[in-house]
Amino acid sequence: MSVKISEMQREALERLLEIAQGDTGQSRRVADFLLAWWNSGSCGSYDITNGWAVDTAIAEDICTVFRLATFAGSYPDTLGYGPQFEAVVRAWRPELITKG
Repeated sequence: MSVKISEMQREALERLLEIAQGDTGQSRRVADFLLAWWNSGSCGSYDITNGWAVDTAIAEDICTVFRLATFAGSYPDTLGYGPQFEAVVRAWRPELITKG
């Protein structure tokens, strides 16, 4: 089954992926959210109270992507975002990178 991503969802996800590449507190919170979707067992879950510490526009994007993740019923790599999420893992969870 192919998941159709709306323009609004795609833009929100891509903004969050860009923010997650930064090195600010908001970047860390966004990365935590994204990585909970990627693999919560390895990367950790998302503390909903982290939403209190991000700008309104970022919180709106998180809500949009949460809805996407919920209704897509699939992981982000199946939506074509594997490399971008792997970059977030490298930036924020380098201990999970397999050396080989």
